Amino acid sequence: MPSTPRTRPDAANAATPAPGPAADPIAAPAPAGPPLQAVLLVFLGGACYGFNATCYKIAYSWGFASAQVAAAQMWFAFALCAVALAGERLLGRRWTRLGPATAAKLAAIGLVSCGTSITYTYAMSVLPVPLALTMLFQFTWMGTVIQVAMTRRPPAVSQVVSAAIIVVGTVFASGLYATDLSSVDLTGIAAGLAAAFCCALFLALSGRIQPACSQAQRGFLICGGAVLGSHLFCPDFIVSGVLLQGIAPVGLVMGACGFFLPVILFSLGTPHLPTGLSAVLSASELPAGLLVAMLVLGEPLGAAEWAGVAVILAGVCVSQLQFLPRRGGSDPVSGS
Repeated sequence: MPSTPRTRPDAANAATPAPGPAADPIAAPAPAGPPLQAVLLVFLGGACYGFNATCYKIAYSWGFASAQVAAAQMWFAFALCAVALAGERLLGRRWTRLGPATAAKLAAIGLVSCGTSITYTYAMSVLPVPLALTMLFQFTWMGTVIQVAMTRRPPAVSQVVSAAIIVVGTVFASGLYATDLSSVDLTGIAAGLAAAFCCALFLALSGRIQPACSQAQRGFLICGGAVLGSHLFCPDFIVSGVLLQGIAPVGLVMGACGFFLPVILFSLGTPHLPTGLSAVLSASELPAGLLVAMLVLGEPLGAAEWAGVAVILAGVCVSQLQFLPRRGGSDPVSGS
């Protein structure tokens, strides 16, 4: 609901109140929209991440290292944001002047998201894929923990239950139940858990840092921070020749579906939802990823995997119980 403009003390009785100072773009996100719209945006953003696992597998089969794969994702996402920003300029929309502090906060979001890509690609290179996926999906409950730490308020019961259901479903959907874990790389486990934490933190920051600028400009600064982060792990990406060696096609798909679109979709949806709920909704990544792997790589899905997908989707549905009207006709819980 839009806030009432503040008036000056000497104009309190005026017929037309004077507009107050502009709201702080960092402290005050956009007015909350319909919960269903925000839910769908975050759900679609998570589903876009589903392309990552298949693209990583393809890139590894072509002989590229995990750091090169992550750097390709960051650079192509940055290029797409630059194209979108230039398109806005050509259409006559002026860029918003942001202060150094705001730009730094957006770049920090990019660094966090880059951390997700770097650690997740490494985990997938040293762990069985089902185990790496299961480690990543710990972000569903980590998001709730971050939410409690930031708000000092307990989460909705349905949110906690749905996170637990999704973790259980992940064990079956990822195939972890049938994976040999006798020689697990502990550094890979640590990397997978770090990826989960970075993912949950990215969702939290995406919902809180909302400057008054276009999504293209916001995404450009976020992706710029991600590119800077990728230089720590792959500083020679541009001059190494990997673009000429064939990483460009898969890098474009990873950049578009695994970074550019999620940044835009999450920035539109997460401000209206609790961090924990956003994390739960992002679990759409695994069902979408399994579907992409089946269609692109021809990987078969057994009954247990399909059952796991059903459990994950059921967990997402449970998370929406907080939006149902309460008895007595009261308003649905806003989840803020």
